[in-house]
Amino acid sequence: MATQLLMIEDDTRLAQMVGEYLGQSGMLVTHHADAAGGLAQLQGPGSGGLPDLVILDLMLPDMDGLEVCRRIRALQGPAAQVPVLMLTAKGDPMDRIIGLEIGADDYLPKPFEPRELLARIRAILRRRTDGAAPAAQTLRFGSLEIDRDARTVTVGGQPCELTSYQFDLLVAIAERAGRVLTRDQIMEAVRGRELEAFDRSIDVHMGRIRAAIEQDAKNPRRILTVRGVGYVFAKQQD
Repeated sequence: MATQLLMIEDDTRLAQMVGEYLGQSGMLVTHHADAAGGLAQLQGPGSGGLPDLVILDLMLPDMDGLEVCRRIRALQGPAAQVPVLMLTAKGDPMDRIIGLEIGADDYLPKPFEPRELLARIRAILRRRTDGAAPAAQTLRFGSLEIDRDARTVTVGGQPCELTSYQFDLLVAIAERAGRVLTRDQIMEAVRGRELEAFDRSIDVHMGRIRAAIEQDAKNPRRILTVRGVGYVFAKQQD
């Protein structure tokens, strides 16, 4: 079955080019030129079901792409977990950080090489496919439960909202509880794209994970920062 992608992009020429290129790799791209159309498809998918990934432009005629991402993450059910790859013509690093903070899985600035877009899409989908583990599916640390099969996280029975990438990051460090991991080791564990040492995406995502699972994200007890090294997931918790 072809990979189903939803592209929300007001540049129809770019959307056509991307659709044709990705189509050569067995991916089917549905295009909407505005936020309203894209959100409508996610809120009421037809017989084809939900897309496997959303390619979302930051600059749209009817709504800011960041707000679209927020609304996707606020949807009910599986639609809220659809991976989001954001596109932007802006060079401001703050836009990138904000995009990651509100739930985007990855971020690609324009202009971009179609091959890089394809590689990013495959990396995101691979992380999701590889997320299920063949052994014990649920990791438990006090009131925190991570169900690797259902790809859900709860604290005290209450669901925690995480993106697919954030879920994979949490599993990667929780499986290695008690071990100090560098950022490079964490990224290798989730088999994501290679990032430069100065890239802050891991820190941004860890902040979002803490906000979801910690009682006090400013004084975390589960995910601890080891200054100058990386992170450690505490074995002993509440």
